[in-house]
Amino acid sequence: KLVIFVDGAFWHGYDWENRKKAIKSNREFWIAKIERNIQRDQEVNTIYQAKGWTVLRFWDFEVKGEMGRCVYLVLKNLTDKKYQILFDT
Repeated sequence: KLVIFVDGAFWHGYDWENRKKAIKSNREFWIAKIERNIQRDQEVNTIYQAKGWTVLRFWDFEVKGEMGRCVYLVLKNLTDKKYQILFDT
């Protein structure tokens, strides 16, 4: 039970406290939109975790620039869960 999200840095508010200062046009719209996305991401994490899922979130630039590390984390999670199930039975 693993769910993986790849979030766009702009749309999901990477380094939001610093980056929101850089928004120059239509600030009210974009700040509200991105802050709602951040809130929804947290809500989705909570829902999945409450149902026993593991949630992994990667930023788009992490997948592009550090694909090996991202794949490693996914495989490690799957492997850890597989062995945990084997030892629990």
